[in-house]
Amino acid sequence: MMLLEKSLAIVFALLLVASMVNVLLTRIFPQKNWRELTLRIRTWWLIVVVFSVALLSPTWLALTFFALVSFMAFKEFLTLTPSRQSDRMPLLWMFIAIPVNYWLIGINWYGMFVVFIPVFVFLFLPVRMVITGDTQGFLRIASQLHWGLMTTVFALSHVAFLLVLPADGKQTGALLVLFLVGLTEINDITQYLWGKSLGRIRVTPKVSPNKTLAGLVGGVVTTALVAMLLGPLLTPLSWSMGLLTGVIIGITGFCGDVVMSAVKRDIGVKDTGTLLPGHGGILDRLDSLIFTAPVFFHFIRYFYY
Repeated sequence: MMLLEKSLAIVFALLLVASMVNVLLTRIFPQKNWRELTLRIRTWWLIVVVFSVALLSPTWLALTFFALVSFMAFKEFLTLTPSRQSDRMPLLWMFIAIPVNYWLIGINWYGMFVVFIPVFVFLFLPVRMVITGDTQGFLRIASQLHWGLMTTVFALSHVAFLLVLPADGKQTGALLVLFLVGLTEINDITQYLWGKSLGRIRVTPKVSPNKTLAGLVGGVVTTALVAMLLGPLLTPLSWSMGLLTGVIIGITGFCGDVVMSAVKRDIGVKDTGTLLPGHGGILDRLDSLIFTAPVFFHFIRYFYY
């Protein structure tokens, strides 16, 4: 069994333990409501199974999976923001940009990838919107569309680019993806646990009242220590670079979480959707990854590739 398969087997084992603990809790404390926890674990099973299949699939199929995730995330974003009747054609071009973006990843054309959406689509979209002649709410709509495409497609697609980044085959790329996604989730979970246990000082009381200084520091430290241990095992990172990577993922993951919380507060929703029972929408699950993915990708590419 190769390292990737062994790593995924450990993930499934941990999820199995969580499921068993959930069953025990529901039997020992039947008076408490464990429905949300049960839903979260069931959804995690689905996420882990689909994610594992994607990592074990041929590169083209894995990229197709990530492109589909971007498509669904962008579509979910559009349901949260107002649009105009005249924006139908510009939106069509934005959806076309998704497969083009992932095709650039598939052929490993880094130079075009980093400018396609941030430069070319950024400039093309407002011009296409101007052609319709509708200037009502122009700046607001254009800004929302740009921001949505940058986060749900460009930023998120850095996860997929890790698959083709290494020169020594997909196995290393898949391990980099597993390392990034795993640490991002560990950071989310440990920040929540540290915050619940010791949290007193709120970091962003008006945006996300549950985010505390203890949660932030505890999550970053825990993520850094885990990254220091797993980095040399799963990636080209040394223990010291793994430690630094963990700090970076911990901080950027926190930033992604609170930024998406600000977006949801501005829109006036608690969750971005209902697709993932117990979690909310796709963006609720990907908020931290939207920030950690591009930073981690460019960090790895700069120092190792």
